[in-house]
Amino acid sequence: MMYFILTFFIGAAVGSFVNVLIDRTISGRDWVRGRSECDHCHKTLAWYDMIPILSFVMYGAKSRCCRTPLSFQYPIVETIVGLLFAWWMIVGFVFFRLVSAPLTVVQPLFWLFTGVILLILLLADLFYGVVLMNVVWLGCATALVYRLLLGCFGAYQATDFYLAILTGFGFYAFFWSLWKITKGRGMADGDMYVALYMGILLGWPKGLVAIMGSFIIGAVVGVILIATKLRSRKDTVPFVPFMVIAILVTLLWGNQIIGYAGL
Repeated sequence: MMYFILTFFIGAAVGSFVNVLIDRTISGRDWVRGRSECDHCHKTLAWYDMIPILSFVMYGAKSRCCRTPLSFQYPIVETIVGLLFAWWMIVGFVFFRLVSAPLTVVQPLFWLFTGVILLILLLADLFYGVVLMNVVWLGCATALVYRLLLGCFGAYQATDFYLAILTGFGFYAFFWSLWKITKGRGMADGDMYVALYMGILLGWPKGLVAIMGSFIIGAVVGVILIATKLRSRKDTVPFVPFMVIAILVTLLWGNQIIGYAGL
C-alpha cells in the first residue's frame, strides 16, 4: 500500500510538471528555467504552494497569495498522472514486460513515458485546442529509438520497423488529405502529426485499429454532444483526445480486436 501511495504522489508531481509544461508552452514562456509564480498576481510561489493536489485542497481551491480561485485543471491533471504511475506499478510494469533482459526495464519505462506524452497531447488539445509539436516530435523520436533497440536485441523484425514508419506516413498523408479537402474545417493541421506519431508507435495493423477507433469514438461523442445540445453542428471538437483514447484501447485490447476483425 505504501508503494502505491508513494508511486501515486511521484506521478502527481510529474503531473504538476505537465501542467507547467503545457501552460508555459501555450503562453510562449520557457518551461525549463524560471520560478513558478501565481497565475493571477504573478508572485513567486513557495514550495508549500506547489504540493501536488494537497496545496489545492488546503487553500480551498484558491491562490494563497491573492485568494483568486484556481483552475481545477491542476488537481485533475495531477490525479490522472498519479493514477497512471500507480497503474503502471501494479499492472503496467508486468503487462509491458514481455521481453528478455535488458529490455525488461526499458520496455515498461518506455510505455510509462509514452503514457505521459499521450496525456500531454490529450490535455493540451482538450483545454487549449492546440497540438504541442515539440511533444509530438519527442514521441516520434522515442518510439523510433525504442523500435531500434527492440530490433538490436532480436525482439523486433526489421520489416515491422519499416512497416511502422510507412504506416505513420500513410496516416499523415490521409489526414493531410482530409485537412486539404475540408480546407481546415473538418480536421486541424496538428492532427496529421499526431496521426504520424500514432502510426510509428503502433505499427501495422494495430495502427489501423486505432485510426478507425478514433473516428468511431469521435462520431459517438459528437452525436451525444449534439443530441444534448452541448455543441452544434458548426462547433469544432478537439480530435486528439479521441486519438489518444483509441491508442490506449488498442494497446490494451488491440490483439483481440484484430483477431475478431480478421485483420
